[in-house]
Amino acid sequence: MTGLRWGILATGGIAHAFTEDLRLAGLDVVAVGSRSEESAQRFAEAFGIPHAHGSYEQLVADPDVDIVYVASPHSHHMRHAALALQHGKHALVEKAFTMDRDEAVALRDLAADNGLLVMEAMWTRYLPHMVRIRELVASGALGEVRVVSAEHTNALSTDPAHRLNALGLGGGALLDLGIYPISFVWDVLGEPDEVRAVARFGDTGADTELVTAMTHASGAVSSTVSSLRTLGPNTAHVLGTEARIDIDDRWYMPTSFRVVRHDGTVVEEHVSTIEGRGMQFEAFEAERLVAEGRRTGEILPIDETVAIMGTLDEIRRQIGLTYPGEA
Repeated sequence: MTGLRWGILATGGIAHAFTEDLRLAGLDVVAVGSRSEESAQRFAEAFGIPHAHGSYEQLVADPDVDIVYVASPHSHHMRHAALALQHGKHALVEKAFTMDRDEAVALRDLAADNGLLVMEAMWTRYLPHMVRIRELVASGALGEVRVVSAEHTNALSTDPAHRLNALGLGGGALLDLGIYPISFVWDVLGEPDEVRAVARFGDTGADTELVTAMTHASGAVSSTVSSLRTLGPNTAHVLGTEARIDIDDRWYMPTSFRVVRHDGTVVEEHVSTIEGRGMQFEAFEAERLVAEGRRTGEILPIDETVAIMGTLDEIRRQIGLTYPGEA
């Protein structure tokens, strides 16, 4: 490890989860920034963080911070990540990376111009069971992969003011939940050749349910389901001509999976036994890349993050979803 000193930008639920995992892993969290001094102080006291800042500007200016974890709402990722990069800090930016592809390109280019790492915090990709799944697919253990399916559904707040339902904050199923299965499909099958999407909308205009069907260069097909209003089994499947992978409940978190042949024989079973939620693994990767003097990695290259945002743009175009301020 490089011993990078982490600063946490924003103090919501995802920031708590990330910081708890970094603490469990023994990584160095030195500062937190919030829009209010009181919120920053509470967060700092909860995690034993030495520096609490009452503004994001103070956080990114802190000379003891090397890398900033951006945990603000989607609508603010671009501005807050740019703020960190402009102050010479590397940035790990919560998914979805930005609101659209243009913002993602701007962040990628700003980081490159300043010789800094900017990375999407799609933490699921770095989990040990996902690493093993990629190995199995690459080895040909499944034969030819023909179908990938995944869902991310939950019964979440219906409060119109909640960020999940507020269009001005990038609320809706796509950016908060749909990014997980869509990124997973990209991970296994690569960029889609064709995208089809349908959605249902809530009273605020945010998408509450989203379904996608995509084709890929290999000829494989994929499907994803996302919902803010109902809880499903949250499983994922990779189907090949020789065997399949069944990933269990909450496939996007540390969980179990099986490799099953067509005759029902289970040829491999994986059970995750890691400590915490598993968000430390993306932090390990960020630290490794910085230590090696690299500004992008293999698991989720920044150019792939940009391209995935392009897929989300196309989905939004098809379902007629626009955010405030867009044409």
